[in-house]
Amino acid sequence: MFNFSGFRVQANFSVFCRRYSQTFENMASERAMKRGSACPPPPGPGKLRLYSMRFCPYAQRTRLFLAAKGIEHETINVHLKQKPKWFVLEKNPVGLVPVLEKDGEIVFESLVCNEYLDQVYPEKRLTPSDPAEKMRQSMLLSVFDQMVMSQYYSYLRGSLDNDFSALTKKFGFGLQHLERALTQPFFGGDQPGALDYNLWPWFERFSTIPNRSEELSARRVPRIAAWMERMLEQPAVKACFLPYELYSQFVTSFQAGDPDYDAGLERWSSL
Repeated sequence: MFNFSGFRVQANFSVFCRRYSQTFENMASERAMKRGSACPPPPGPGKLRLYSMRFCPYAQRTRLFLAAKGIEHETINVHLKQKPKWFVLEKNPVGLVPVLEKDGEIVFESLVCNEYLDQVYPEKRLTPSDPAEKMRQSMLLSVFDQMVMSQYYSYLRGSLDNDFSALTKKFGFGLQHLERALTQPFFGGDQPGALDYNLWPWFERFSTIPNRSEELSARRVPRIAAWMERMLEQPAVKACFLPYELYSQFVTSFQAGDPDYDAGLERWSSL
């Protein structure tokens, strides 16, 4: 059992995130467009559109940037297993989200989308302007991608009964590297920056992985534990947050081979 700012959690990190279970984007009311759907008309002049998927952490990276920068936009969710033909032919040949569209320009890949947003909407820039700091953050993100993020995807690809102890050492080592690098309230300094928002979606999703409480405890990674508390208080994080119950429902459907991209819409749209 451990404590995050007085919030006691027993052997399940999921409880830590439930206090924000009522806070998530309005885009959650939009159903994913599937194969056979008609291509929507392009956004109007000067209008920005995001093609997303409610449970995609990469898309959440860009949603966080949009929320943090206060950029007005519209959202279209895409069914990634039954992709509409128009999405692959006209928006992203790889068939993944996020994708940004504005005035005939198409941008895809989460980190590219986020840098694009900082370039086109320079107010409240989140990406470091200093080249050395930008490279440092890129290297930290690479460590996270290869050593920590892999835990989440190994869990998704496995079954609920699998033993993931073999991955624990790598997961913990990656977290310790981030712990040492976190010398200020946020990776971006006194306020969240690009790296904070690019990392956050997976920390939010680690709640669905069994037995990850110890590695994420204040005893093991006190700086990261405190950072997570501070991140949960950020308006952009609150705006993009999805409840643990919805993540759990989606993960269960994903592992069964039939991901439910519209999970929970009936329940949550009625609240």
